[in-house]
Amino acid sequence: MATCTVGEYLLMRLREIGVRRVFGVAGDYVMEFLDQIEAMEGIDWVGNRNELNAAYAADGYGRLNGISALVTTFGVGELSAINGVAGSFAESVPVVTIVGTPATFVVESRALVHHTLGDGDFTHFSTCMSEFSVVQARLNRDGAASEIDRALRVCWLQKRPVYLMLPSDVAYLPIEPPTEPLLLSEPSSDPRRLMTFTEEAAGRLRAARTAAVLIGHEVDRYHLAPQLMRTAEKIGCPVASLSSGKGIFPEDHDQYIGGYAGKLSEPSVRTTIESADCLITAGVRFTDSTSGGFTQTIDQSRVIEMHPFSASIGHVQYAHVSMKDALSALHAADAPAHSMGDIPSLYQRDVRTGTAYRPEEAAPLVQKRFWQQMQAFLRPGDVLVADQGTSYFGAAELAFPHDCVFVGQPLWGSIGYTLPALLGTMLAAPERRHILVIGDGSFQLTAQELSTILRHRLTPVIILINNDGYTVERTILGATAEYNDIPRWRYSELVDVFTTAPDRAIGISARTEDEFAAALDAAGEHRDRLAFIEVTMDRMDAPENLVKLGKAFANEDYRHAPVS
Repeated sequence: MATCTVGEYLLMRLREIGVRRVFGVAGDYVMEFLDQIEAMEGIDWVGNRNELNAAYAADGYGRLNGISALVTTFGVGELSAINGVAGSFAESVPVVTIVGTPATFVVESRALVHHTLGDGDFTHFSTCMSEFSVVQARLNRDGAASEIDRALRVCWLQKRPVYLMLPSDVAYLPIEPPTEPLLLSEPSSDPRRLMTFTEEAAGRLRAARTAAVLIGHEVDRYHLAPQLMRTAEKIGCPVASLSSGKGIFPEDHDQYIGGYAGKLSEPSVRTTIESADCLITAGVRFTDSTSGGFTQTIDQSRVIEMHPFSASIGHVQYAHVSMKDALSALHAADAPAHSMGDIPSLYQRDVRTGTAYRPEEAAPLVQKRFWQQMQAFLRPGDVLVADQGTSYFGAAELAFPHDCVFVGQPLWGSIGYTLPALLGTMLAAPERRHILVIGDGSFQLTAQELSTILRHRLTPVIILINNDGYTVERTILGATAEYNDIPRWRYSELVDVFTTAPDRAIGISARTEDEFAAALDAAGEHRDRLAFIEVTMDRMDAPENLVKLGKAFANEDYRHAPVS
């Protein structure tokens, strides 16, 4: 190819770094680029029902695929998507956000065109997006190639969204095609600082009677799970995870002891993590929802802390020491391994794969028994997606079979995120079984995306917990308040509403344990169809840890500043 267009160059680079699906909504300022997407071999367009859903779907795709792309039109489209992009920024998901803008001459003439504020200023929306992206660039023919390459490199390196503005008259302008592969860099280390860190970390490990490892989500984002496992095995110590890091370390591994969430942890897990002479934290960032409302009690002086671009030992910071290199240093440390016998048997994690579950006939479904049934339903390799609220906190307590993936949004916590995110995860890993557990309140925010999932003939198992409103909010405040109520829908019938194709899905309602068991059996028998299961529970029934966290969130000392 002697030349290509600016749009084609961008698509070729996206394809090169692994993007195979592009999410978004059509709009007139981006039509030229959409034509190029449809013509580009190896990349498919996924049209979403609105831009917010598209951003959520791109986030889900990016978590499993490693990077993703989102396309919207100027102004109305990008502002609709901004909440989803902000969530990707908060939770370290690399998303290439591409916005089709008015033509260059329109912007230069300050014309009062549609999708603007009518003031001739075309910078309002890019100013908004600059808060949630690490690169912002307006493409033109002369600098398009270098700006595209720069943005993609930074997106990959920092695991944050980038923002590219593609004017409608630029998409088809000719430029030279790529001549060299796009080199994607990883976080690097300063050699002298790494040497100092290595010596001090080795000394800490040698002196420690007990050690433990705690895992957070950054390990997954930087694809360091295999290296972390090798290092943990070399050290031979117990391993726990925050809920945001669930599934990163195999939960059927002998060294895994469970989830850590401050005072909400199992006592044995909490004791192991908080009393270790040397606690190694990898990619851990304590937030209120992952720490039991900031109830962790950890002596920082005993911590070796690692993040993608920096590390620390105790209160000493080591800038420019990458987590990858820090893990290598710990693996190579000349320190006696903690034998497997040093891990008390009571800390061993019992992964109850295939555990027999006997439903009680006509017994109303309750949260505790529901999650016991879910435990028996999980299989190795499943992707479990759980929306914030009862779904997330119940799912976080499950013991995962081997190679399961957990997708949630505990930091940003935007309810409704997971239904569109399910679309993204399924398109990123279609060979896996995908299970979504979502509350009725969350579902009503993004219900339209069920039609996109059906349109693409995807076959997840969607379990909707109908507990008559915002139970997660009721645990904090307003247990009987009207603001926590929502309209009542006939959820299990929606699969017939959102598609005209026959035999594309099954919809089932379950109120009792045996009905839910039968519904799960039906989902297994009809793997070629989407299974939508509505389960009904009491509005105040919630997982125990969510109830405890709700009380912590409702605590006046937590919610309000002290009064002087």
